[in-house]
Amino acid sequence: MMGLWLLTAIAAGGWILGLPRRTMLAALSLVWAGIVMLHLIAPPVGRALGGSARGWLVAGGLAALILGYRAALARLRSRAAPAPVRVVDTPPSGMSDAELDRYARHLVLREIGGPGQMCLRNARMLIVGAGGLGAPVCLYLAAAGVGRITLADDDTVSLSNLQRQIIFRSDQRGEAKADAAAAAMRALNPHVQVTALPRRITDADTALIAEHDLVLDGTDSFAARDAVNRACVAAGVPLIAGAIAQWEGQVTLYDPARGGPCLACVFPTAPAPGLAPPCAEAGVIGPLPGVVGSLMALEAIKHLTGISESGAGQGLRGRMLILDGLYGESRMIGTARRPDCPVCGTGLEGAARTS
Repeated sequence: MMGLWLLTAIAAGGWILGLPRRTMLAALSLVWAGIVMLHLIAPPVGRALGGSARGWLVAGGLAALILGYRAALARLRSRAAPAPVRVVDTPPSGMSDAELDRYARHLVLREIGGPGQMCLRNARMLIVGAGGLGAPVCLYLAAAGVGRITLADDDTVSLSNLQRQIIFRSDQRGEAKADAAAAAMRALNPHVQVTALPRRITDADTALIAEHDLVLDGTDSFAARDAVNRACVAAGVPLIAGAIAQWEGQVTLYDPARGGPCLACVFPTAPAPGLAPPCAEAGVIGPLPGVVGSLMALEAIKHLTGISESGAGQGLRGRMLILDGLYGESRMIGTARRPDCPVCGTGLEGAARTS
């Protein structure tokens, strides 16, 4: 078909010469219209160009539909422009130039910005456990600028810790984990205040917990988690809890003071001996605590900045994230407060009367 070859030659020549798209479309449209006219007023010449008037009209209509569809998509994309990036013109009140530079990537996030970063700066947090989960929690929350952090752990650094507890070094074997981790946090960010507490947290530490806005629990036994949970419930302080074993981990937020469950609502009884052995017995893949601990730090930042309550995101109150590292899968399950819970519900009164 001579007409089709003519159109192809015009399109190729325009592309080689770099002609504007509008110029090429205008030229092609003129040639197409001429071919249609020749078919209508001079059929012998039109037949020499190939096709029929009806065929060229159908082809032109289809081309017009395609071009119109693309133009409409381009118009929609231009209207759906991305939201403007928050630009910090002046440092938030009380924040130094060094802090402004350090937290720049937070400050340009719409969900955090200057107000959110100041919430982190003014926050008081208790981290229980500086082990596998505590190591990334400590590093990320210190780097994020959480103003005052208390770190509690009664253990010392051993060689077997270094496979996963990345906050420690080989030359720190034998040092108290709380002191060694606190030193690493201060070295990472001198703008945060870190208090090392080289001891366990028990259910009698209600007053200590009440001095903080949030508690993160990275301990590795049910008894320790239960004690931290009871103290948090008594103090009315939210608790972000993580747990790991072998290839699996979980993260959730226990907060019965604000309608969520506590640990005892979800796990009312301790596991039978041997069913939930610690990592020293069951083993754990090295990167797993880094992943789960990072998720805990992420949830802490969302909670402290108010993102979880603002509608811009969703926290883990009433939900538990479960991660399977062996198969690369995760799932979310719902959790609920039990009215008869012996720790945070009406069952507490009955337990008190029988004790």
